[in-house]
Amino acid sequence: MNVTHIQQEMGDVIAERIQPYLTGEKEPKIKHYFFVARAGSIFIGGRAEDPQRVDELVAVLNGAVRGFPDTFAVVRKASLFSGFGANREIEVNIQGRNIDALIESAITGFVTIPEKLPGARVRPRPGLELAEPELQFIPQDSRIREAGWNRDSLASVSRILGDGMQVGEYFDGEERLDIIVRTPDWHTPEQLEAIPLHTPDAGTIPFGELVDIERTAGPNTIRRLDRRRTITLEVTPPEDMPLAYALDIIQNEVAPGIEASLPADGVIRYGGSADNLKIAIDNLSNSFIVALIILVLLMAALFRSFSDSLLVMLALPLATIGGVIALKILGLAADLITLIGFIILLGLVVNNAILLVYQARNLEREGESRKNAVYAAVRTRIRPILMSTATTVFGMLPLVIFAGSGTELYRGLAAVIVGGMIVSTVFTLLLIPSCLLFDAKSLFKLKRS
Repeated sequence: MNVTHIQQEMGDVIAERIQPYLTGEKEPKIKHYFFVARAGSIFIGGRAEDPQRVDELVAVLNGAVRGFPDTFAVVRKASLFSGFGANREIEVNIQGRNIDALIESAITGFVTIPEKLPGARVRPRPGLELAEPELQFIPQDSRIREAGWNRDSLASVSRILGDGMQVGEYFDGEERLDIIVRTPDWHTPEQLEAIPLHTPDAGTIPFGELVDIERTAGPNTIRRLDRRRTITLEVTPPEDMPLAYALDIIQNEVAPGIEASLPADGVIRYGGSADNLKIAIDNLSNSFIVALIILVLLMAALFRSFSDSLLVMLALPLATIGGVIALKILGLAADLITLIGFIILLGLVVNNAILLVYQARNLEREGESRKNAVYAAVRTRIRPILMSTATTVFGMLPLVIFAGSGTELYRGLAAVIVGGMIVSTVFTLLLIPSCLLFDAKSLFKLKRS
């Protein structure tokens, strides 16, 4: 399809569909849009007049690009920070030698993924149709041997007949230039067959005597990962679905159906944000464990009591629960940035518990009874605890409340900190004093008596 046909059959239709949103007759109003066509794909972008209504614009464009024969469309909201954890694409890489088997398996995944992940968007790369004209060279091994060549020699010749082959470099004193050998352009298979080749043993013969050229159809691009033929399904889960959950569904409920139609040499590999998520979770888990150990040792050195350091650590599970609740209330998914928020909580929430435990133990050493020491510690420390918590919460609250372009980077992190601080503070003021009043040694003596 040439540019004129694309403009008439698709561009004009899409422009007509979104015209009411450009003029403001319908909402959300579109500030501007663009339309780019290239071989095998069309790219459309738009910008909402009101940045707060970007999600509505996605629905509008999704409807505008539907209904064209032999096409499928994927509409998504672009991120300002796709390189910083905001990109939520899972790449399902289906690999094998047989392109027909790969396409069959990819179609299975393309159909199954939206069923298992409602609201998910799936984009195959390359396309799932063999619609591009292709020439296949079938080597005539006996004739190649008679000419004094082998298949490797013929492969090099074929590259020279196509885009050319690099045979060396030229250095002009300032930069290196590639030396590429290629034949004059040819325009038909017949011209290609007639190109003369000088062989070691058979003299000059046409290329068509060494190969049979078959006209077939192939994909619009050839995609390889780790030198293996690959079809990639780019899956974008719904905004409110954690990436780890979507990956688990794909691996356990979608992948078995894809593998059933793969040949023996076929494999499925995962990339994109899924691969980055696994690496990041492993790294963050190690960092979290190291930070936890260091924190416990520091508390034990400060209080000169290992049990008191463990008492302070009670604030951590409470903070984690608060962070998860905040994400759930706001409908945010856990990503790499929110995981960092939980690690930040590690250093924030223990401060309140440290104030209570340290003050209570100090008063006990001065001669106060345990009960009076705990009550006095709560009375004297409740104001600084509430003040420090309030400054943290109200400082982060605007990042949670006001959504806009780029907020996907920090909103989850802020929500984790706000939720974790609130829940941890409330329960710290209730749980830590109760644990301080509990005397395990006295209870043990009472049971023995």
